[in-house]
Amino acid sequence: MDSGSLIGVVTVTFNSGTVIRGFMDSVLKQTPAKFILYLVDNASSDDTLKLVAEYQDVRVVVIACQTNLGVAEGNNLGIRAALKDGCTSVLLVNNDTVFDSDLVSKLVAGLEEHQCDMIVPKILNFDHPDRIWSAGGYFSRIRAASGHFGDGQKDTGQFDRPRAVDYSPTCCMLVRREVFYGIGLMDANYFVYFDDTDFCHRAYRAGIKLFYKPSARLLHKVASLTGGVRSEFTLRYCTRNHAYYLLKNFPGWQVLFSLPLFQICIFAKYVFWERRLKAFWVAEKAFWEGISLFWNRVEDADGFGEPTEAP
Repeated sequence: MDSGSLIGVVTVTFNSGTVIRGFMDSVLKQTPAKFILYLVDNASSDDTLKLVAEYQDVRVVVIACQTNLGVAEGNNLGIRAALKDGCTSVLLVNNDTVFDSDLVSKLVAGLEEHQCDMIVPKILNFDHPDRIWSAGGYFSRIRAASGHFGDGQKDTGQFDRPRAVDYSPTCCMLVRREVFYGIGLMDANYFVYFDDTDFCHRAYRAGIKLFYKPSARLLHKVASLTGGVRSEFTLRYCTRNHAYYLLKNFPGWQVLFSLPLFQICIFAKYVFWERRLKAFWVAEKAFWEGISLFWNRVEDADGFGEPTEAP
């Protein structure tokens, strides 16, 4: 690691008491250790902050929010603080993760080795560490969304070649400070989910290089803090934000094709395939909520302004 580089590690907690010890232990054992951990707490009602306070380390900066601002704006608070403190790059990382002591150093070295602007590790499923969650990702033009390479596949080395990718989740992503000044921060309108897709989409359009480095590895406790991938919370925000993302980022002709297709897929998935009528109504309401969000959005939500309230 460059002796002159200072890394801002940014994580957003919300009732993270069940996972925070593993995360804190992983961060604080990083070597070399020239970093600041900006822990942004979204008004947790559990013992998250009490557990964090047990770590008497000058590298830990806690930013306690009075209300839940969401993951996107929570990340923005940490990013702003890191940039203000002169950090040369920012590591966005979920706190439902654990990783080895060389994760940060490998990612920092990868920025120089591959001459890229953003870099991500191989992300494995914590409960099934031989299974891949993300080996980088891609954009799907047909679905107007993003996807993960290798998702659910057994890790047999098929994704062990470093390479440029178009997208990756910000579950763990190291970003040079110049990127934020070039394309802005996370769009706070999303609150949670699709904010990373939007951020990577803006980076892709700006010609910013994102690289996947498989020798850096991280274990992710997938959806452990949002009720699981089939929860109503996850369904609502993924559906709402997919509609918003589509309207925000794609031309009118594609919106006219993709929005009706999205609506048909919602109906078919939850009524015919999964036979979950309640899930259909949750998704249907969220679909129209996403359209409303687009028309009533905060225009500068991905800039450097003041925090926004939760939607």
